[in-house]
Amino acid sequence: MEKRLPIALVLSFLVLMAWSLFVKPPAEPEEDGAGAGAADVAASEEGASTEAPAGADASPPGTSAATVEPASPAPAFQPVGAVVRADAERELELTFGTPGERGSFHAVFTNRGALLRELRLGDWYVRERLSAAEKRDPANWAVVVQPARSGDDLSGSLALRTQASSRALALPDEPLDQALWVARVLGGADAPAGVEFEYAPGTGARFVKRVLHVPDSYELRLELEIHDEGLPKTGPVQFELTPAEVVPQEVGDRFYVEPLAIAAGRTEPDDALVVKSTKRSGDGRRREAEAFRVGNGPFGFGGVENKYFALVLRAEPTDPHSVASLRGASWRDAWDGEHARDEQTEKAWMFPVTDLQVATTLPGDDGVRTLRYRAYAGPKKPAELEAVSEDLLGLVHGDLKAFLPGVESIAKLLLVVLRSVQSVVGNWGVAIILLTFAMRALLFPLNRRSQTAMARYSKKMKRLQPQIEELKKRYEKDPAKLRKAQGELMQKEGAMPPLGGCLPMFLQIPVFFGLFTALRTSIDLRQAPFYGWITDLSAPDRLLHLNLDTHLPFVGTIEYLNVLPLIMMTLMILQQRFMPKPADEQAARMQKMMMFMPIVFGVFLYNYAAGLSLYMITSSTLGIVEMSVIKKKWPIDDSEQPAKPGFLAKLAEKQLEQQKRMQGMQRGGKGRGGKGKGPGPRGGSKRKHASR
Repeated sequence: MEKRLPIALVLSFLVLMAWSLFVKPPAEPEEDGAGAGAADVAASEEGASTEAPAGADASPPGTSAATVEPASPAPAFQPVGAVVRADAERELELTFGTPGERGSFHAVFTNRGALLRELRLGDWYVRERLSAAEKRDPANWAVVVQPARSGDDLSGSLALRTQASSRALALPDEPLDQALWVARVLGGADAPAGVEFEYAPGTGARFVKRVLHVPDSYELRLELEIHDEGLPKTGPVQFELTPAEVVPQEVGDRFYVEPLAIAAGRTEPDDALVVKSTKRSGDGRRREAEAFRVGNGPFGFGGVENKYFALVLRAEPTDPHSVASLRGASWRDAWDGEHARDEQTEKAWMFPVTDLQVATTLPGDDGVRTLRYRAYAGPKKPAELEAVSEDLLGLVHGDLKAFLPGVESIAKLLLVVLRSVQSVVGNWGVAIILLTFAMRALLFPLNRRSQTAMARYSKKMKRLQPQIEELKKRYEKDPAKLRKAQGELMQKEGAMPPLGGCLPMFLQIPVFFGLFTALRTSIDLRQAPFYGWITDLSAPDRLLHLNLDTHLPFVGTIEYLNVLPLIMMTLMILQQRFMPKPADEQAARMQKMMMFMPIVFGVFLYNYAAGLSLYMITSSTLGIVEMSVIKKKWPIDDSEQPAKPGFLAKLAEKQLEQQKRMQGMQRGGKGRGGKGKGPGPRGGSKRKHASR
């Protein structure tokens, strides 16, 4: 059975790969209304009218003109207050700050909906090893938000939309996020301070939106104003505010689901911060089942994040009315038509969006209501996030979590050590190698002691092998007696396997998972070079582009030739070859099965960060050196020592004593009672009944 198990595992793996390559998943049936915009869904939920505007000469889609009854003429629109709108769509490209310095942005705004189409960071770049001229080009700056295309429409960020209670403030056929606002640049042309949008539909309300740059910071200030130009009513109203639509994928690897919509807040003012993010559903979309709501506590922040960057919105902490205005968040998916082709339709819904619920009151005697917010648009570096607000650390609180308890703490400790070493040597790859060397050096005494104990155990087992074979022949048909006789022999000779034989390996497992988690999410290693073709330790080494788009199970997409995982797999196999063959039959079977582990690691980590492969390569190399060089210069003393009753020996001795005690009790019971002749309860009752 043991010989057939590895063959079965390999065959199962090959069947899975063949299935994924040659068998395509069945196409999902299209649901009614698929592709409907989020605004249409919201309108239907709130009871908004879906009829065409009066005077429209276009027929509804899929309906002939003959079947449409002529609409009754609508009364002439009488504007209330001033009417302010632009007559054409216009884009504004602005560069804030000094390129290459912290807090520099390249922003693209549009007056269509007063939206932020695109935002790039001037001190982070899309690829490594750029020249000085290339770093000044905004096309090479890291993207925080970009638009998604649905037909001829483009999405945008910082969008303001009306809800049922505020819909009368804007014309029904011209939503706020589609209207043409009047745009103007604030500050000088060479050093803009921000942009201002203004829109008055003639309903008695005038809207003003300002996006202001905060120098030397990854923050933008957002100001929303509602002016009373003859409002017919006052009281509470609600709006919807979308911080980011959409945040692109930063890496797109299968070890980190991105992007994710996120929201955080407190149920009560003194409660801990609650952070919720979207989840992946069965159809490939990512969403939370229920909307996020806060109770009496303040709303923290909401927006969208990817692996390394985020754009989230929070209220201005010094403005109580703005803090009270954010009451919750809801999730939806943004449609991106550029991914809706061939068999990749599900990827068209890959961008989740967070919509914030804004509750305020219409202007009173002062004639204007102002809401102030702050948008963090930058890297997910804990130091940067904490400097803005401790609540923003919720963006990274889940990144270091793993399925094993304590791994988060180990990952944080490893990052601290790596940062310290990197600050001295100036190279993250060298820091990883030195960390691995330090771990092997710390574990060397324990490893040496374990190897010595295992060598002595193996030598003793070789000496006892003839006696064990003799016992197997003697008790060939009685496995119970064979186990008992082997146990007595092992106890007599003190040939118990050392309990700490695998302890060094188990101590390295938390370090492996800690480094696995740290390299997966730490922005410190983004585009951190090592040597040669290894230019990004947070990504696969990608020596050669294979021009393939093959997807394999457990591996992912085979698009590049990644050399480091292959080197890692080879060295791990070579390391196992150097290990001494155990004399114990069970240990030998285990060693044979462990020969498949390098292949599993190579397949599983083929598309993982090069930094982890570098750690595994260094660890295997040091293990080979230890077994092939150090052991020759400093041989292990495998001479048999006087048997000392260890833990396993004591356990076996107690087990034998318990068996002897049970056998004695059974023999004593049979001697006293015979075959049921003793005066048991039933026997006594029968004699008593007979005497009466």
